[in-house]
Amino acid sequence: MFPHVQHGANPDTARLGIVVIGRNEGERLARCLRSVVAASQRVVYVDSGSTDDSVALARAAGAVVHALDMSRPFTAARARNEGVRRLQALAPALELIQFVDGDCEVVAGWLEAAVAFLDQHADIGVVCGRLRERFPDRSIYNLLCDMEWNTPVGEAKACGGIAMMRIAAWQQVDGFRADLIAGEEPELCVRLRARGWRVWRLDAEMAWHDAAMTRFGQWWRRCLRAGFAYAEGVRLHGAPPERHWVRESRSAWVWGAGIPLALAMAALGVGAVAWWGLALYPLQVARLAWRFPGPARARWARAFFLVAGKFPEALGQMKSWLLHARRRRAVLIEYK
Repeated sequence: MFPHVQHGANPDTARLGIVVIGRNEGERLARCLRSVVAASQRVVYVDSGSTDDSVALARAAGAVVHALDMSRPFTAARARNEGVRRLQALAPALELIQFVDGDCEVVAGWLEAAVAFLDQHADIGVVCGRLRERFPDRSIYNLLCDMEWNTPVGEAKACGGIAMMRIAAWQQVDGFRADLIAGEEPELCVRLRARGWRVWRLDAEMAWHDAAMTRFGQWWRRCLRAGFAYAEGVRLHGAPPERHWVRESRSAWVWGAGIPLALAMAALGVGAVAWWGLALYPLQVARLAWRFPGPARARWARAFFLVAGKFPEALGQMKSWLLHARRRRAVLIEYK
């Protein structure tokens, strides 16, 4: 039986702190801060080198501003860690942290529901809800984000960057890995689950997200970053029993690199007839579209871009392995 939130609960959110991270989010940051400042007196905004008025906006909204030292490599993981430590210095008795990205708006009622749920279930270290794209009709890429975030309700293996977490759980695993440029939330959840904590996705509205992804190049770089994250995840936790992102990694290698390479080699031996093997791709799209739920347009779009995304994902994995071979530090892969 799934745990549930008891209706009518009146949780004490005084034990809750908020960490918002962002850079050059402008009005989106102002909207984000308005959605959380009223619900908590302890809000830290971690700024990563904004050149707009983000810092002034945050101070005017009532948040404590923590500016990252940009002479050190920036990652969202490092920003979240520093935000938690700043909150702990301001309010050592805090027990819960809500992480929010500056391009998101927390839905009214989410914080209270999440606190109540964690109060009822002491073994759950992280809870998240339904994250929705604010403008899914503006581009197919925004729509893909909205579908991606509609994850199953109940116990989960991982959460995204918008989630509520127990500080005790965060401390037990020493927070996020600050050197990861992508995939830091699922990696943290791997370590939390290894310590006996559970991750849960509530059937509750959590936040609106503004991906602002309207160009093919943005989608390509986002998939490239996902592939990079797969490779890092496999390197860190790919061994049994976790086998973190092994399936996703293999799928990207097979469809994004293995099949094209095999067909190219076959063409050297049997000629152009080998390229008929490319029919595997539309067949795979059709197979996935048949399996996915929802309206036809959404199913076919999701299937097409899922298959097409294997190419940048494979390139992202190549980038990860090449950097490790050269012992070089990864540079943030941004899509907006």
